[in-house]
Amino acid sequence: MSKIVSATYMTLDGDISNMMDWHFDYFGEEAQKAATVQLAEADALIMGRETYEGFAAAWSSRAGADEFADRMNSIKKYVVSTTLTEPEWANTEVISENVVERVREIKESGTSLLQYGFGDVTRLLLENGLFDELRLWLHPVLSGKAQPSELLYRDTPQAKFTYNGVEVHDTGLIILSYLAKNAA
Repeated sequence: MSKIVSATYMTLDGDISNMMDWHFDYFGEEAQKAATVQLAEADALIMGRETYEGFAAAWSSRAGADEFADRMNSIKKYVVSTTLTEPEWANTEVISENVVERVREIKESGTSLLQYGFGDVTRLLLENGLFDELRLWLHPVLSGKAQPSELLYRDTPQAKFTYNGVEVHDTGLIILSYLAKNAA
């Protein structure tokens, strides 16, 4: 069954944007395995323009480095953007109009989508019942530097979830899984 999963890396104080400062200290073998399985379960990625630009720069430069990098570069990518017109990263389709309808079509075609982070695209999916699972990769650190726009919290309608599981890693990283109650 197809689904849309958001894998959101965050600190104890809700920072989801400054990963270079805190993520890699906790990304051990267990996390690498979990990340590899998570990516392997997806048929495609979905993201906004900012995530796309960061990922395109980082992952295209790692082509051939390892299986994970090769999967990131070869997997189908859907970018929700009204400003990106000529994507350069391989296998990318821009969705600029009728976003909800297009994502619904992709999902109904049997395509499972993986999204990294939690932003405008995630909230749009939640509001329209297209979002299925939230995986919070909770890192045991207080960032102490995130600006309000870099925190998981945003003004948004209430969304309820059902507990789906947890992984606890030796580094202290915890992956919490929740299913959206309003998923279509």
